[in-house]
Amino acid sequence: MFYMHLKKIIYPNVLILLILAALRFTGIDPVLQSGNDDTQNLTKYHQAQRSIVANYFGEPDLNEMYKSSILRMVKSVKDSTLKIDGTPVDTSFTNLKISNIRESFSNFEKAYLYITNNSPDENMKRLTEEAIRGMFSTLDPHSIYIEPEDNEQIQENFAGKFQGIGVQFQIIEDTITVISAISGGPSEQLGIRSGDRIIKIEDSTAVGFTNEMVVRRLRGEKGTKVKVTVKRPHVSEPINFNITRDDIPLYTLDASYMLDEETGYIKINRFAATTHDEFMEAVKQLKEEGMSKLVLDLRDNPGGYLSQAIAIAEEFFPRGTELVSTKSKHQRFNGEYYSRKDGAFKDKPVIVLVNEGSASASEIVSGAIQDHDRGLVVGKRTFGKGLVQQQYELIDESSVRVTISRYYTPSGRLIQKPFVEGGEQYAYEIYRRENAASDANEFIEDVPDSLKYTTDNGRTVYGGGGIVPDYIVPDDTTTSAYVFNFAIRNQVSFDYVRSFLDENGETFRAEWESDFERFRNDYEWTDKHMSEVKDLMLKRGMVVTDTVDAPTFSNDSLFVPVGHFAEVSWLLEGRMKAEVARQVWGMKYFYPIINDVFDTTLKEAVTLWDAVARLEALANGKAEAFTIEKQ
Repeated sequence: MFYMHLKKIIYPNVLILLILAALRFTGIDPVLQSGNDDTQNLTKYHQAQRSIVANYFGEPDLNEMYKSSILRMVKSVKDSTLKIDGTPVDTSFTNLKISNIRESFSNFEKAYLYITNNSPDENMKRLTEEAIRGMFSTLDPHSIYIEPEDNEQIQENFAGKFQGIGVQFQIIEDTITVISAISGGPSEQLGIRSGDRIIKIEDSTAVGFTNEMVVRRLRGEKGTKVKVTVKRPHVSEPINFNITRDDIPLYTLDASYMLDEETGYIKINRFAATTHDEFMEAVKQLKEEGMSKLVLDLRDNPGGYLSQAIAIAEEFFPRGTELVSTKSKHQRFNGEYYSRKDGAFKDKPVIVLVNEGSASASEIVSGAIQDHDRGLVVGKRTFGKGLVQQQYELIDESSVRVTISRYYTPSGRLIQKPFVEGGEQYAYEIYRRENAASDANEFIEDVPDSLKYTTDNGRTVYGGGGIVPDYIVPDDTTTSAYVFNFAIRNQVSFDYVRSFLDENGETFRAEWESDFERFRNDYEWTDKHMSEVKDLMLKRGMVVTDTVDAPTFSNDSLFVPVGHFAEVSWLLEGRMKAEVARQVWGMKYFYPIINDVFDTTLKEAVTLWDAVARLEALANGKAEAFTIEKQ
């Protein structure tokens, strides 16, 4: 079946490529311009179109796809003298009715060749890409075209690794500054550390590099070598390192640690190829530390691989539990997915944290846990993405991502939110939501009966707009965030910590590096430190004045009342402490500090284990139905 499907996709693309190539080289069709690589562009358009027709979960409108592709291409033509009316690029589309893919391509080819013949200076690669984007604009917001440059990075992110020297860096005042060496990577093994400035790569200056230039020079095939020269604070002479590139893991678990003697915490930032392995390794470690219940944090996790969501979900259920199903107009994309084993955490209490940034695979996991009354979902209403995509590579290493099916939670819910408004409004819908409690209440009030479902034990859940948590935690609006946001935007916390470690790094490491937990519990910034931070804030544009009663932005300046900085300085202290942890111990130590200081949702969640126990009793038939109180 797979190979038959492969033939259906590949053979027509190969055939059209051969035909175009033959015309090009035999001189039968001399209008094709080699400088614009017309054969590749036309093949690319055909491949993109066929990927939609052969795989899209619904019925794509070929007529609208074609019109939108031509409209967008014509709008992107730079030659204002190009005649439009009555030509192959006439956008009035009088009496046009595209009924099949061959007609669509034939018409596009005429339009394409008309532009190349009459506007020879046009960039036809760019116009073809615009045509493809126009074609995809008629579909759902998750079906998209991906440029070759972006495609490589996306593949790396979801493959879970890349090949390079293994450093996190930032360009500071035109200099590559190492934020941290990735644990286990070649740079860490050689002794490169936070604060090092990379001033040369292969004996050529690296000062003034952009992020893209750094990536291009430092990444490379496993086993190859690169020489870097580092300037280290308080070391007079530059240090040379000959680094052998290697596989560098891209971790999808931001943090895993014990909240208390019984409660583990795991935060997953996306679902990539390595996520389940990382999760199981974290679970094993936390169990050894005494974990008997788990908080799984899926906030701001946009999703990823369906297979990884299923693998994570099944760890919370016994063998044979339905986790998710998919439906499409194409039979090959229909499926029902059940846990294939008894999960490693099937009998333990669990709370899942979600918010408006939790989407797709995150909603699959939280939806399965909610529908089976397996644990408590806490936080804010999720994004609402119930569509599954598959990626198809085009001739020039660009790709298209096509929605192939809808997914449904075990209760039968489709949690996809409407997308009739268009892509931009759809994406920014989450920013139009009010307070979390009122958003959820308004959503529930508007849900028709047809989108109301029940969990295994009779609790009402809702489709049509994400997962509504069992327990809603609104945003903390009690504290002014003006000063904090101003500091982040102007890199005050980062720059202060960087300078602090430059000056005091050796002393600090000698006292604290061997005991992170002591740092986490005991370290405090002094009054002198915070006075220096305030001075830096003043230099970056904060103005202390008695002419305002509350923080006010004006252009690039922040005006604050007298005494206000002292009231909110604890926010900056917490952020700087987390930044120190990141730069000294690594990224996974950043979140324990952030959570300790700022995370009201997590603090609320860990008070709800009684509600989790009542859910478990309900699932076991030992309790009557109950309502979890919402704030």
